[in-house]
Amino acid sequence: MKGIMLQGTASHVGKSIITTAICRMLARQGFQISPFKAQNMTSHHVMLDTGQELAISQYEQAQAAKRKAEPWMNPVLLKPLENMQTEVFFDGESQGIITGARFKDMYYQKALQKIKQGLIQAANNSDFIIIEGAGSPVEMNLKERDLSNMAIAELADVSVLLVADIERGGVFASIVGTLALLTEKERSCVKGIIINKFTGHSSLFVEGVEWLENNTGIPVVGVLPFIEHQLNEEDSFDGRDQPFQPNLTSKEADFEKLADHVEANIDREKLLEIMRGTD
Repeated sequence: MKGIMLQGTASHVGKSIITTAICRMLARQGFQISPFKAQNMTSHHVMLDTGQELAISQYEQAQAAKRKAEPWMNPVLLKPLENMQTEVFFDGESQGIITGARFKDMYYQKALQKIKQGLIQAANNSDFIIIEGAGSPVEMNLKERDLSNMAIAELADVSVLLVADIERGGVFASIVGTLALLTEKERSCVKGIIINKFTGHSSLFVEGVEWLENNTGIPVVGVLPFIEHQLNEEDSFDGRDQPFQPNLTSKEADFEKLADHVEANIDREKLLEIMRGTD
């Protein structure tokens, strides 16, 4: 497939927002874009006209890509409930409620099949697929049953951009540590690094970029300054049992602002080379 996968050194590094921005940036350049997240655990969801449910982030990414949101864009939705319970959705339809860590035993193989089908839909309906990962790709106790990160990059046969949040400090350790915990094969998939939530002018981070590129052998394709926005957070649990009713008109300005922001601070030609597999 032609496309890219955004993975993070941790949760809340900005994967969803950057994915949304890239979707709008490429859509307004005339590309047909499929946003995709294989498995999403969130209580923030939207009810589609068909009655199927979709994570809010993939719904907004579809709108940013100027296309109709489809259930295959998020084939596995896990909705956290109280008392360690989770409602499982495949292609937007509930499969029931499970307790604790029983997902792998009950649904793993079926979920994997739904993800493969979703990737085929994405490839058949776009010039590029923009995939969002979840959390970190090196949660070592979870990697065996990973349906969110490197296993998906391998299924889709796309390269990975590693996103790191510099706002809280420790960005060098988080990047180098993440790469160190990947297998050699997984590490070879990482073709670029994005530094997110930078405060100040990116020229102040020139030495940091040089250090990262010299010590990892991977190019830093963007240093993105911190930016305010009104899009929804997906990685939180608020006990919500009713879907969002997003006001799309109010989001358009955010989609455009974020696309402008990323386009001004990323190496767009390098990004397209990586997405086309020609880097």
